[in-house]
Amino acid sequence: MEQHPPGMTRKDFLKLSVAAGAGLAIGASGLGAILNLNGKPANKASAESNDDAIPLYGAHQPGIVTPPQTYLYLASFRVTSKSKADLAGMFKDWTRFCDLSMAGGTMRTGDNPLVPPSDTGETLDLPPSKLTVTFGFGPSFFLDEGKDRFGIARLAPKHLKDIPRMARDHLDPSISGGDICLQVCANDQQVAFHAIRNLIRLSTGIASLNWMQEGFASGKPGTTPRNLFGFKDGTANALHDSPDGYDRVVWADEGEPDWLRGGSYLAYRKIRMKLESWDRTSLADQEDTFGRHKVSGAAYGAKGEFDPVDLSSQPVNAHVHLAKQTKQQMHRRAYSYTDKVDPRTGNVDAGLLFISYQRNPDEQFIRMLRLMQSKDALNEYVDHVASAMFACPTGLREGTYIGQNILEG
Repeated sequence: MEQHPPGMTRKDFLKLSVAAGAGLAIGASGLGAILNLNGKPANKASAESNDDAIPLYGAHQPGIVTPPQTYLYLASFRVTSKSKADLAGMFKDWTRFCDLSMAGGTMRTGDNPLVPPSDTGETLDLPPSKLTVTFGFGPSFFLDEGKDRFGIARLAPKHLKDIPRMARDHLDPSISGGDICLQVCANDQQVAFHAIRNLIRLSTGIASLNWMQEGFASGKPGTTPRNLFGFKDGTANALHDSPDGYDRVVWADEGEPDWLRGGSYLAYRKIRMKLESWDRTSLADQEDTFGRHKVSGAAYGAKGEFDPVDLSSQPVNAHVHLAKQTKQQMHRRAYSYTDKVDPRTGNVDAGLLFISYQRNPDEQFIRMLRLMQSKDALNEYVDHVASAMFACPTGLREGTYIGQNILEG
């Protein structure tokens, strides 16, 4: 019996095999050229670096509790097609591409010089660099202005809604929300960009790119990355760094539709940091703002970064004090960003792409956000400019495609 590659049904495999055997021209998406005639990826760089590849398939989606990679692209899409079949076709194309790319492969460039190559080609000689692609769906994917576009509104998760507007928000709707979210991460920026570039290309005619943010995070292995204020960001993740902890904090379960059980809610905020004001602030005031020592990362009243926080040693409006006061946990996966320069002031638009995963955003995220937005000393130095919430499905099984358990549910 013939063996088909992971991530494809037997029917899909036979279609590609027939196309290759007959020497048919590559279609608009180029997916007919993914395989060589022997059924193997055209370029499998991961064969030399299996430790550098993260599998697409598993109980949970990759890129959620995966150790953070160095580079991020976060993209939002608006579905433009009215056809459920078109949407399913795009998700199948995305799944095949991710299956191949995360393993270190690339699509063949094609044999016909008169048509565009099947792959944009910038990763032909590169390893997978721990590439992950994480998919999520926004509230408008299920119900858009009261319209059930694809007959799936009944499958909407119970906590999926736009993040309520906060008193201090200055949100830009052009970089907020969306029907579909893609979080692409890798340790090589070119590998990450190649993935998001081709996923955008494969969405042509079915979905359009709403917005895209580029981020970076850097730290020695086993250490907590620092944000652009120079403070460690994500220390509290150590409190739930275990399978039981992830079940308690990250993975959705009871009361959710089947497709979300084992998945999670992604909360996103783009936070502009007022670097010029911060850089003129004394070290003592900076540390009082966070309630942590800048170099060690230890909370006031503690000696080590991961020591328990003593609230009595904290300024009452310190960032750490307020976060602990809610007694809620979330899984942070934040990245820094740098953008344009304000031509009037010469100030740099830079800050934090705050991303967190949680099983119940109403309790774990929104309640904390309300408290932070009203009392946090850090508010003097930051401005929230974008916001979004997405529900990220459970992990994929081989032979299935992203969104299948929603569109065919």
